[in-house]
Amino acid sequence: MNNNEEKLSQYIDTLNSEKKPKEHESPPNSPELEKLFGTVRLVRSLKEPALPPADYPKKLAHSVSAQLRKKTSSGARYKNLKQKWFTGATAIAAIAIIAILLNIVLPSGSPNIVHAMEKALQKIEAYHGILEFVEINAEGKETVQAKLEVWADMQERYYTRKLEGAQEGVITVNNGQKKWQIVPDQNQVYVFPAFPDPYKFTLELANEVTEAKNSLETKVIGKETVSGRETIIVEVIPQGGNPYHIWIDKKTNLPLQKQSSMVNALQYRVTYTDIDFYDSIPEELLSYNVPEGFDVFDTSPELLVNNLDEAAEIAGFVPKIPEDVPEGFKQDKIAVAVNENITKLYYASQDKETVAIVLQGKSKGEFKPVSNAVLGKIGDNTAEIQSPVEGDSGILSGSGLYAGITEITAIRWQEKEFEYAIVGNASLEELALFAEGLSGNKLQIPSKTEAHIKPKVEVPVDLEIEENEQKSVDAGHSPWKLDPVYVAQVFVSLKISPEGIQGDYPINYEEIKIVENTGAEAIVEVAGDETPIRRIYLKRLIRQDSTGIWTVVGYDPVERE
Repeated sequence: MNNNEEKLSQYIDTLNSEKKPKEHESPPNSPELEKLFGTVRLVRSLKEPALPPADYPKKLAHSVSAQLRKKTSSGARYKNLKQKWFTGATAIAAIAIIAILLNIVLPSGSPNIVHAMEKALQKIEAYHGILEFVEINAEGKETVQAKLEVWADMQERYYTRKLEGAQEGVITVNNGQKKWQIVPDQNQVYVFPAFPDPYKFTLELANEVTEAKNSLETKVIGKETVSGRETIIVEVIPQGGNPYHIWIDKKTNLPLQKQSSMVNALQYRVTYTDIDFYDSIPEELLSYNVPEGFDVFDTSPELLVNNLDEAAEIAGFVPKIPEDVPEGFKQDKIAVAVNENITKLYYASQDKETVAIVLQGKSKGEFKPVSNAVLGKIGDNTAEIQSPVEGDSGILSGSGLYAGITEITAIRWQEKEFEYAIVGNASLEELALFAEGLSGNKLQIPSKTEAHIKPKVEVPVDLEIEENEQKSVDAGHSPWKLDPVYVAQVFVSLKISPEGIQGDYPINYEEIKIVENTGAEAIVEVAGDETPIRRIYLKRLIRQDSTGIWTVVGYDPVERE
């Protein structure tokens, strides 16, 4: 190496060590060498500036303080007044410098970390990893919920397969044209639109980087070794929702772990126990194939998720979970009806023969019980009780999961801005425990023997005629007599038009509202100005169950002023 090459090498090394080369004080005599130095400085300027070390402000303060003490002790060059002014001005300048450094250099370095994450993400094409999901309760107890294999690329395509935990073997894929989920233990495939896709999987790298970039604040709070890798812990305060922590791999500058805030006495930690980077996802994983013998659901499908955090991300709210469940029941699945934004928590007995489903969604208007439901109370809220559910109530619409269960019972109510339902083939008493564990209030079920029938005008009843009507309904005729609202509509319409009803009923079905229903007795109110009757009283005289017909036994006329 000649002399100029050696000087150039030393010059580059000095710059790389963030020191000032001596050549800056006394330029070299060689024009060629000065030109080379200039080129090196130009190239060096393309690199992001290095920040001072974390202890720089502290060292600066000590240095300034030492100089102040030295100047004060000399006392020879300045008079007291000038010396005091200089000391105060210097102190103010030092404080200003330190304040600037603290704000610009050390806001915890978070903007630089987010920028580094963005740059790292731009360098990858696809990745494959194993995710571990851990649930942590308020006492700090940790439970491994599941393990998930994931493949993802920067074209928003992905493949996931549940390796351990509930829903083991479930596969979810989005290949850019179609999204589907294969549920092996149910022999079912659920098909969704590829876009918009409200949910991929927790700790999907592109999503985490975007959320950190768009957050209100990111702050470094520590460091830790995760999955054998050194990481930086960052607190993220998002635009909406609760703060959470992510662990950034120092080597890759990409998220390796995420932990949510404690909500409803639970929080979740998701970790890449292993992750590698590839050029692409294997094409065979992105190919849509329906296994032989599987049923396909493509209308109002349900998407199985791994935990409540994922359900909340899709539905837009954090689902409540029952504080207590009946003995012998265990949470089996979590799903979201993506078209309706309804979360579904599935509980099952050990043999999975008995099932209870907790449904939650935001209310879409006034609570309207179905006409045949018994009306109870949960706290101050009216509860619709169907035991069993009669006909197609729509409460399980689109659900292929446990679609084979029969003799369904349901409890439904509205509380604040949410609507809840407990549905299943469990007993009414068991479902009531789920409802009470969810609401915190006891379910009040009216007794069928309670006497509510006190009409102002009694309607005479011929029991022999009613028995014949019951037989006719049992044979499949006049099914409307099983609906108290329909029976009341016919009764009041005939009061308005005793000669018979021509065309539409003068009183609409929607104008009649059930106010009490014990399953054996019912009271309905009739709205509108056309009706001569305000309340109608009905009973199931022949059979007091869901197959029994309703009979009008009295009414209250409208009181005219």
